[in-house]
Amino acid sequence: MRISVASDSLDGVASILVSAIEKRGHTVTPHGALVGETAGGTAGERADWAWCCARAARDVASGAADQAVVCCWTGTGASIAANKVPGIRAALCADAVTADGARRWNDANVLAISLRSTSAPLLGEILDAWFAGIPSPDEEDRANIAYLSEMEN
Repeated sequence: MRISVASDSLDGVASILVSAIEKRGHTVTPHGALVGETAGGTAGERADWAWCCARAARDVASGAADQAVVCCWTGTGASIAANKVPGIRAALCADAVTADGARRWNDANVLAISLRSTSAPLLGEILDAWFAGIPSPDEEDRANIAYLSEMEN
């Protein structure tokens, strides 16, 4: 999959995030502070959480990326910025169970994580659950996702 990744700093797990995603077989487009650390991002873009996380979310909304992973110190700002982009369902996930549920029941297409509270082993668990997760085919779950789209219009 094509994954757009954004971080406003290189704190915490940000320095290993791109390689952790690439090790799982995905292609990464970096944004924010990650641009200077990796190839493929847009040089000169703002690294502030609102700008870089919204940019990663816009990659998903436009079809340039299949999913995104966005992060900031708490993960809250990253998820708020991403969720401002129409068509985005960003979920702040602090553990693998939440990541699995976000993919399953919410059909989340953007994973938000905290740079402060996510350790390297926990990041691995969250990414494994996120990328293994598939949206529920249950009619009630699909109706909830459809209603979210209706609210955007």
